Amino acid sequence: MAEPWRDDEERRRRAARLKAIEITTRRVVSETLAGQYHSVFKGRGLEFDQVRPYMAGDDVRAIDWNVTARAQTPYVRQYHEERELTVMLMVDCSASGQFGTRAQSKVELAAELSALLAFSAIRNNDKVGLLLFTDRVEKVILPKKGRRHVLRVVNDILSFNPEGRGTNLQAALTYLSRLKIHRAVVFLISDFLDAGFDDGLRVIGRKHDLAGFRVVDPAETRLPDLGLVPMENPETGAVEWVDTSDAAVRRHFEETWSRHEQTLTRLFRKHNLELAPVACGEDYVPRLVAFFRRRAKRH
Repeated sequence: MAEPWRDDEERRRRAARLKAIEITTRRVVSETLAGQYHSVFKGRGLEFDQVRPYMAGDDVRAIDWNVTARAQTPYVRQYHEERELTVMLMVDCSASGQFGTRAQSKVELAAELSALLAFSAIRNNDKVGLLLFTDRVEKVILPKKGRRHVLRVVNDILSFNPEGRGTNLQAALTYLSRLKIHRAVVFLISDFLDAGFDDGLRVIGRKHDLAGFRVVDPAETRLPDLGLVPMENPETGAVEWVDTSDAAVRRHFEETWSRHEQTLTRLFRKHNLELAPVACGEDYVPRLVAFFRRRAKRH
């Protein structure tokens, strides 16, 4: 049975972490990302606003001939961008997300990245929703607007205690494809330690505007020389003793990781989707800005 004081301490720690994330991300959004987000993720189209008298230089294709005929003088139609979007955050909360050798775990990095994207969205008056998944869909929060809603979303990512431990990206993508929401901007945030989700990417990529962020800890990409050490798979609980002093073992580890990265990159390119890596302990804002700029050029 958990001791009450430990629960209180954990709640205080989580509240402090949430406040720190809000302060940091709101500043970054205000100073760096707001314009980038707006320029890349535009509204669903143009909506009629009003008619006004024709002025020299106006595009003749904008003339409203019905109003012009009645008024006996040229009038043009004016439009404004239908700005409001729906943003869905798909966040992997499988057991591998608890791994971290820097100041933050992968799930904490996912929460911070989600906050950046969510605050960028509400600054543009967009709705934000959340889908948490492991080897099953764990929780869904339907899209809404506002600061309090975004804070709830980020807090749920930080504090959620999932039932599953593994990862099933195909199941999560299939679930999202069946949700009755209009075309949305979908940010898929995961370490992508899974396979067999090609079809899910294809379906969501056609229905929504999908972009992936791969969260990784630097220790996952390179094996240090620490001698004989036990390694546990957090998603299965299996433990294997590995001789990290063996150069061949370390080389095999790095080659396996590299092949997985290349496979993942090819999969996203196959469906004409963006995938950006973000690492624990690094300043990922420049990567995010570069990601937005790449999208702006492509779109």
